[in-house]
Amino acid sequence: MELKQTPFTATHIALGAKMHEFAGYNMPIQYTSIIEEHLTVCKGVGVFDVSHMGEFWVKGPKALDFLQSVTSNNVAALPVGKAQYSCFPNEEGGIVDDIIVYHYEPEKYLLVVNAANIDKDWAWCNSHNSIGAELENSSDRMAQLAIQGPKAKEVIQKLTAVNLDEIPYYAFTVGEVAGVKDVIISATGYTGAGGFELYFYPEHAMTIWNALFEAGAPEGIKPIGLGARDTLRLEAGFCLYGNDLNDTTSPIEAGLGWITKFVDGKNFTNRAALEKQKAEGVTRKLIHFKMVDRGIPREHYDLVDAEGNVIGCVTSGTMSPTLKIGIGMGYVKPAFAKLDTEIFIDVRGRKLKAVVAKPPFRSVE
Repeated sequence: MELKQTPFTATHIALGAKMHEFAGYNMPIQYTSIIEEHLTVCKGVGVFDVSHMGEFWVKGPKALDFLQSVTSNNVAALPVGKAQYSCFPNEEGGIVDDIIVYHYEPEKYLLVVNAANIDKDWAWCNSHNSIGAELENSSDRMAQLAIQGPKAKEVIQKLTAVNLDEIPYYAFTVGEVAGVKDVIISATGYTGAGGFELYFYPEHAMTIWNALFEAGAPEGIKPIGLGARDTLRLEAGFCLYGNDLNDTTSPIEAGLGWITKFVDGKNFTNRAALEKQKAEGVTRKLIHFKMVDRGIPREHYDLVDAEGNVIGCVTSGTMSPTLKIGIGMGYVKPAFAKLDTEIFIDVRGRKLKAVVAKPPFRSVE
């Protein structure tokens, strides 16, 4: 199967990136080293090509009613110019996908979905659109760059008259960047290091890319691959669909009760079952942990108690580039989910100690 390309694929290859398939796209995994790229974002500014993500427009007088029925968060509370983290619950108690909802204009919303789930999510939205909301899949007609890190704002500010200080976290505006009109400038990201995400038409991709790297040269701006994107999101404590969330993990189990709103009039998919879970409790909970013993937790490793009894499973794990210890996420029985609880990771028969901890796992001097 021929891999899909983003408007930046040829540029990644020309820059010597190590490329690999991700969600059907030919994507850069790293340019230099994951650790170096990770620290560039933590301390300075890096640019991620996230044009593989999916974008759906939801429009018309039925748009809000539709979104209230298919998403877990309360879209009625979302003002124009703000974004909201949410998910599509399924009928079995799991999650179809985790998403971001943008209130773009009155009666017009933008949904940003995970690249690997574009087709699944599009089918889901259409099959649950019984009230006639206008749906448009613009995934192939939008490009996206994430400019992340403490110096991201000053780099982008050189390219736009929009006052970026007036865009708080999870808010956005539409403006001109590097001479390109109608760019969505969003104070969101998946790194925990601050910054913005820019959405624009693919034909303007290299104009914006070249302007960013010219403007960011004094700040040491660098392109960043998906490898560092994963270590950054793990240090920040953000879930990854397919690892920490999937069709069988409920938002309540995943600690996403805060995006699951049981407000009057919002009868979303599987509401009753999720409300019951919230009231009565769940049989497993997603935790974050730090290694005490030296070792790297990996996906699918068993989590065990002091006696070696299996209590859960690692869903994501890595060596933290900033803390230089193993960190991870996983589901455990509720009795082991409290902060500071000692747990163990079964690493090829060796029982390595860890402790339940609260992210972010980051200390950058």
